[in-house]
Amino acid sequence: MSDLAYSGGRAAVPVVARLSGVRKRYGENTVLDNVDFSVREGEFVALVGPSGTGKTTLLRLLAGLESASNGRTEVSGNTSVVFQEPRLIQAQRVWKNVLLDDAHQPDARSRAAAALQDVGLEDKLESWPVSLSGGQAQRVAVARALYRRPDLMLLDEPFSALDAFTRRSMQSLVLKLWAKYAFGAVIVTHDLDEALIVADRIVILSKGRICHETRVDLPRERDVTSPEFNALKRDLLKQFSLSLS
Repeated sequence: MSDLAYSGGRAAVPVVARLSGVRKRYGENTVLDNVDFSVREGEFVALVGPSGTGKTTLLRLLAGLESASNGRTEVSGNTSVVFQEPRLIQAQRVWKNVLLDDAHQPDARSRAAAALQDVGLEDKLESWPVSLSGGQAQRVAVARALYRRPDLMLLDEPFSALDAFTRRSMQSLVLKLWAKYAFGAVIVTHDLDEALIVADRIVILSKGRICHETRVDLPRERDVTSPEFNALKRDLLKQFSLSLS
């Protein structure tokens, strides 16, 4: 995608994904209604909003898992998805779960090992999925996404089933990988703290439309107890409440 996006005084940055005037209908039900949305190279965007408002549908459009009813979807480069569940194949060892259909490639196993090393599971290369904890299984899912060498990583509530400690650990891991590989990222989450911890920009969806966007210009790592963090959280809660009216 050759065109560029601007953000305030920031330099122009290539756009890796864009929805333009997108509508998505299932029968008579309109899930997304005239949505314009873009992600810049190396940007981390969080999608929040009430249940059933189209967040996962938007993600699936970017992933190529759905087609828009109207409008235009453009995505450049490689895209990978981390789902809410790890979706590991129990009959295959961990490294083959990272590879999926690429086991025939000559460098595939070494690339799988490198991806597992990136998520701290190099010692689980030959393990079976049943032996993994929930957090470890989701790390394998992240390694599988990394193996694709994505320009855009899409995360659909990837940590919602994890305990609070493991969730914070996974947030830190994804941020470390994002900083290392500079892919664009979009995460769907119901947790405003999570959105504020990971995102450069937060987008609120309501009734199939984007009703609010805000930039998060806090330094990383972000302190959830800081006045600045909580001021942004209060503003988001206010905007979230307005979106329900």
